[in-house]
Amino acid sequence: MPNSPLRAVIFDIGRVLVKLDLARAIEGLSQGIALSPAELWSAIEKDPRWHDWQEGRISPHDWHLHITRRLGSPLKFEEFREAWNRTLDPVPLQSDDLFASLAREHKLALVSNTDPIHIAHLESNFSFFQFFSRPARIYSCAIRASKPSPVIFQAALKAVRTPASQAVFIDDILEYVQVARSLGLHAIQYLNPGQLRSDLNALDPSLDL
Repeated sequence: MPNSPLRAVIFDIGRVLVKLDLARAIEGLSQGIALSPAELWSAIEKDPRWHDWQEGRISPHDWHLHITRRLGSPLKFEEFREAWNRTLDPVPLQSDDLFASLAREHKLALVSNTDPIHIAHLESNFSFFQFFSRPARIYSCAIRASKPSPVIFQAALKAVRTPASQAVFIDDILEYVQVARSLGLHAIQYLNPGQLRSDLNALDPSLDL
């Protein structure tokens, strides 16, 4: 239990709030490309401009042109965008009652390494965004810094106007959880919905999730 009251809850999105299904995306992106699914995703993720894409230094149209030219893909932008968004499973991992309960007494924020194409799709298709004010949606492509950089965590704390000691960060990736703890935040490594509620209750028994 924190020494001071818990005032803010900061969520990652991918694999915490939204399931990622890379196979669905790769199926669409692989049209006309002579690479295995694993080879194709590796080529994209290890692309020299990947961090530029994740940190907002390249536009969606320029990213599409860069990737399709590099891989020899015939996909037009609209086709590429549709395939790119297939990685976002339409069924959320958490129910809205979790956010409604938390929002009664706590400030909520999002911290995500993501890109403009995914953001547009996420914000148009998932109801949980109603619980997160726009200033508290901290996207790597918007602030030009990505996890595990301290910059993105500091941006979230500034958005919720809460000191690190009174905030908890939730992510599925242990490295990011450890960085958050090193910055003074409480942090939970996400495993499943039941574990998340249990860990939040242990951190702040007043929640009764």
